[in-house]
Amino acid sequence: MSTILTPLTSRADRYASGKRLRQSCPRNSHSAWKPPADRPDPVQLVLSAGEGRLQELLPLRHGRMAQSPFTFYRGSALNMASDLAATPSTGIRVQCCGDAHLMNFGGFATPERNVIFSINDLDETLPAPWEWDIKRLAASFMLACRDNGLSESVAREVVLACIRSYREHMAGFGEMKTLELWYYCLDSDMLISSIKDPRMRKRGIQRLAKERGRSVAEDIFPKLTQASGESHIIKDQLPEIFHAEGHQPGEIDEVVSEAFDRYKESLLPAYQSLLDRFVMRDAAIKVVGIGSVGTMCWVLLFLAGEGDPFFLQVKEARSSVLEPYAGKSLFSNHGQRVVNGQRLMQPYSDPFLGWTQGRFGRHFFIRQLRDIKISMRVETFGKPEMLIYADWCGHALALSHARSGDAVLLSGYMGKSDAFDQALAAFSKAYADQTERDHALLKQAIKNGKVEAVI
Repeated sequence: MSTILTPLTSRADRYASGKRLRQSCPRNSHSAWKPPADRPDPVQLVLSAGEGRLQELLPLRHGRMAQSPFTFYRGSALNMASDLAATPSTGIRVQCCGDAHLMNFGGFATPERNVIFSINDLDETLPAPWEWDIKRLAASFMLACRDNGLSESVAREVVLACIRSYREHMAGFGEMKTLELWYYCLDSDMLISSIKDPRMRKRGIQRLAKERGRSVAEDIFPKLTQASGESHIIKDQLPEIFHAEGHQPGEIDEVVSEAFDRYKESLLPAYQSLLDRFVMRDAAIKVVGIGSVGTMCWVLLFLAGEGDPFFLQVKEARSSVLEPYAGKSLFSNHGQRVVNGQRLMQPYSDPFLGWTQGRFGRHFFIRQLRDIKISMRVETFGKPEMLIYADWCGHALALSHARSGDAVLLSGYMGKSDAFDQALAAFSKAYADQTERDHALLKQAIKNGKVEAVI
């Protein structure tokens, strides 16, 4: 770019700079996907992603990935990061999610108890080329539509709706003042009220009301705990929740206490004081998702009195899958990397979000467990639901990228036509085809006994 961009560069100049990037990186160049001759073996990449994880849980991870091309995709962020590194890029970087598939979006509560919609899984977050996130999101919609038995024409329409939403909302964010953009959020009531179909709108309102009505004391506490003497402990619920080998329920290992004390130091003093009102009563390993299976994840139970529980989720933070291709994190602790990325990409973050390090060198980030967290039942979606959800996810990703990047520059590159949308729709189809081939290779490796899996 010939123009040196600063915060005081005019919108017109920034837009023009973005538009000039089309010369070095044409928008239609993003349509292509052809695996390079030296592409790493996809099964070997899946196995390499298991290094450093709890080995006894890897068969569960592989089994979940083998269920369908879509579940394979969800667990193979490293594979796609490797592939995306070889695709065209404008050189514009933002704080990326690193794993921006459609299941990593959802609703959650702000500290003011409003429910907003945003990216809600940022384990892989890192500054990187913005195209990587939007391509991963687009291809995930193509695969999810196929998984639900929708036609290729519908899948393409859904992908186009997602990219159009991203592009058009990015243009809108480019018109906002800096603080106006920073305070902007996708309010769930606003999103649901915009649904045109009255029956779908009613279902959305009912679901939101149901989730808002859930409480830790009345909903989560009875499901996750059981009485033990005068207190409560976390119930073992294999294979998802269990106590560490050699440790009795209710026993708080010194290693856990040390890591928790270090975590508290990462919080604001007011929240340190609030946590002091609770006493830790139990700690158990909790297996989550697909991509995180095998990492050291825990759930911690606290009580401040009878009927006054509190849960924290502890997730191991490993090197981002983007690091080999986008550069190392500025943060020495990967938990801090995740926390910083989350605060950049989400309009509001959990006040208990913090990081720590274990005695044996593992990094962790910690947040509340299930604080009005609304996950979408994508497996039930037909065309109308998928189109609405695609619009929401494109909107949310545009906001996350605009918060850390230059919305005007990005908008100038994408432009007002659907050229960029069409390119990514073509890429999504080609990459979904690639994912199906990779998934078949994993299934064959499991059948041949080369990969151990719990099916």
